[in-house]
Amino acid sequence: MMLKQNNQLKLNFSKYSELYDIIIKPDNFWKQLNDMVDFSFVYEELKDKYSTTMGRTCEDIIRMFKYLLLKSYFKLSDRGLVERTQTDLLFKYFLGYDPEETKLINPSLLTVFRRERLKDEKENLMDKLINKTVEIALEKGLIESKNKIIVDSTHTNAMFHHISPREELIRQAKELRKSVYKIDESMHDKMPKKKEASGLLEDQIEYTKELLKLLKEDGRFTELLGIKEQINYLEETMNDTEIELEYSKDQDAKVGHKTADTSFFGYKTHLAMTPERIITAATITSGEKHDGKELTNLIEKSENNGIEVEAIIGDGAYSEKDNLEYCEENNIKNVSKLSKFVTHGNSKRNNSFEYNKDAGMYVCKAGHMAIKKAKQGSKNPKSGYDSLVECYYFDVEKCKHCPYKNGCYKDGAKTKTYSVKIKDDTHIKHMDYMETEEFKNLYKERYKIEAKNAELKKCYNYGNANACGKIGMTIQGATTLFLTNMKRIIKLNEEKNKNIG
Repeated sequence: MMLKQNNQLKLNFSKYSELYDIIIKPDNFWKQLNDMVDFSFVYEELKDKYSTTMGRTCEDIIRMFKYLLLKSYFKLSDRGLVERTQTDLLFKYFLGYDPEETKLINPSLLTVFRRERLKDEKENLMDKLINKTVEIALEKGLIESKNKIIVDSTHTNAMFHHISPREELIRQAKELRKSVYKIDESMHDKMPKKKEASGLLEDQIEYTKELLKLLKEDGRFTELLGIKEQINYLEETMNDTEIELEYSKDQDAKVGHKTADTSFFGYKTHLAMTPERIITAATITSGEKHDGKELTNLIEKSENNGIEVEAIIGDGAYSEKDNLEYCEENNIKNVSKLSKFVTHGNSKRNNSFEYNKDAGMYVCKAGHMAIKKAKQGSKNPKSGYDSLVECYYFDVEKCKHCPYKNGCYKDGAKTKTYSVKIKDDTHIKHMDYMETEEFKNLYKERYKIEAKNAELKKCYNYGNANACGKIGMTIQGATTLFLTNMKRIIKLNEEKNKNIG
């Protein structure tokens, strides 16, 4: 495809353009977003992904990106999004179409844009989007607490959870059939023969195609908005699955633990934000990753975005020894409560084990959690000798068949343990800091990021991935965090203007 030479998305004002002024009010979020953000930075970020000399002229990059923002916020399928744009003047306005324009994009272009154009730029794009919002907030004087950030993570269930794409297709097809039967019970006898018993993904894809063909040829159900969107989503899921037939489930997602008794299958989004609730940095990992390991990343990204980090506020996951030492070396106050279960240094420095703060247990490289723990060793203050450790026990039956057992588990061993030293000077010093008024006052602000995590899940459905794989998760994160930041910026700006007035 050949790239258009202009890097700005502009309306070709028609005789009907006044409709936008009549229908779209000045305080509409999407209008304010259009007015406040110069989206040309998206063009600069992605222009190298297109050829300026070969192929046919492509759709405007900025418009394609704006389509993604609408898709993320309104939770529409590609086809459903384009179809709604035909009749929704707000969508047309935001995308830069004239009110009467009917020649829109083919929905397949959105799929290509996500999978091909953003494939290698997904993480850069997320950083760029957050950077842009922080830049706007700083320019408008909306961030007063520029010297501290609050950190935490929030989990997102993978699109396929613990089930395979085949099971997801079965589930969606079943829900679609139920909706159809409510309209016409006689469709029971017309449905294609189920192939679920074979257990083959290819057979389920074939059944899905037959089901979709039947309903489309019937014509009645594609005119009903609720069923029509179910059809679109099922078709989108089938297409995604057909491209990645080798997947038995989301290969990038991993099992994470919220507590010792509850787990999830998916991803973690690690966040840093100011006390004004503006996100300054984010990283996305698979679900089993330890929150504390991302602290350095979050600090450095926040600093690159113009935040002078002098203090970080977080829960016990960020008080491990490496983080305390990093903060001390960089003159950053680490305001995270020390847990007796947090890593206090380990002579082996084995990176195959990650500590899960919620469960209070270690998790091995294979994702298996310790089944119990016990203190061992002794401490003699007079001699200065300290051998006190916390010993974590793993299920040997799982270790025997583990693909990572070489160098970790010895065949025939009756137990598998992992031990960590309980206390050292770094944490003793931090315990003293925890008793200060400064620590207590700063720590009171930690609740704000928990409210932000709740907002992401409640308002943006961020608790569930809308695509398979880390590529899809990162794009979802990039667009969601951009939108939530801009909503917060617009609100803070309105409050500031009211106070001035």
